[in-house]
Amino acid sequence: MNTIKLYQQDVYQRECEAAVAGVEQDTVLLDRTVFFPTGGGQSCDLGTIDGLEVTEVYEKDDLVYHRLASPAPFKEGQQVHCRIDWERRFDNMQRHCGEHILSGICYQLFGGVNRGFHMGQDYMTIDISLEENPQIKEVTWEMAKQAELAANEVVWSDAPVTVRRFETREEAEKMPLRKALAIDEEISIVCVGDEKNAADCVACCGTHPAWAGQVGIIKLYKVEHYKGMFRIYFEAGKRALMDYDQKHDLITALGNRYSAGVDDLMDKIKSREEKTKAVKNELHVLRQSVIQERIEAIRSDLASAESGDAPGREGIFIYEYDDMKTDDLLNIGRPLIGEIPKLLLIVSPQDNTLLLFSDGGIDCGKLVKENASIYNGKGGGNASSARAIFPKRDGLDTFIDLLEKHLR
Repeated sequence: MNTIKLYQQDVYQRECEAAVAGVEQDTVLLDRTVFFPTGGGQSCDLGTIDGLEVTEVYEKDDLVYHRLASPAPFKEGQQVHCRIDWERRFDNMQRHCGEHILSGICYQLFGGVNRGFHMGQDYMTIDISLEENPQIKEVTWEMAKQAELAANEVVWSDAPVTVRRFETREEAEKMPLRKALAIDEEISIVCVGDEKNAADCVACCGTHPAWAGQVGIIKLYKVEHYKGMFRIYFEAGKRALMDYDQKHDLITALGNRYSAGVDDLMDKIKSREEKTKAVKNELHVLRQSVIQERIEAIRSDLASAESGDAPGREGIFIYEYDDMKTDDLLNIGRPLIGEIPKLLLIVSPQDNTLLLFSDGGIDCGKLVKENASIYNGKGGGNASSARAIFPKRDGLDTFIDLLEKHLR
């Protein structure tokens, strides 16, 4: 037997009665079905069979199989009621028809042949090969916008969408097609517009609305080079509208934040960015000035140590700064490495980090590696500089105390 494919007879049929032709665990074979199986770049229909959830539909050897979310309780010959998720079906119809329209326009305007199609969760893509018109070398964004407008004009014209089915390749090839056939039998030719125009006709087994107007809208997102072709990202139907709504809300929120309308929003953002950049530059200059002041202050303390009037304890100098990030503190310690009698310790209380510096005579990295873990610290470094990070301040303080006693 072959499954009677009701979705080919009437794409708008949402439910049907069917007889169970076979059952294997969670998979059901019916004598007829309204469920479209995965194919042609389109995901399958979902829905219910006698109220039980259908999670997958696939076709094999002209038979359509329905996988349920749980073991099938049906018996062969039993009559069941099938109902598809219409919102999902219509979403697929809008998107798939939108792809046909855009692909046809790319063929018509640029001689571009669709060599790849993907219906993703967040967007669709088509891969356009410019093989029919060698004079055109690329699809620019301006060309893509031209194609977008032309595609939407097809939607606005509410062009008819027809499906003609042929048993053999020979019969199907009598129609003008924008793409060579890849199958030999049971061929469906979908035409959006004029059946005599090759740009409007292509083989496809998916589901489509009866009129282009039901696509609603086609919106392009971007174009990029892809394996010698041009990949166009886009969306169609309700999803395109939802994307527009999201971006409109974002633009509105930005306009409110910057007290701007659509026309001057970018100017306002650019002005704010320039002011922010100027402030960052000022802060950088001030930060470098403070870093240099602290370097000189520590250098003075180190010099005092040589004269015997040292603030450090037996060559160990400890400083704490709560107004700088760790990277800034590193820039304080590194220039002083050659001047340190024993050890320079700089504490960053914001993240319980201790920076160690020496002239290499005392191996900073070794001190951290061998001792920091005792107090739940971690870190590393080399002979002249290292860092140790502790989960709590008391671990850091105890580690410093250990270093002072160890090196005294």
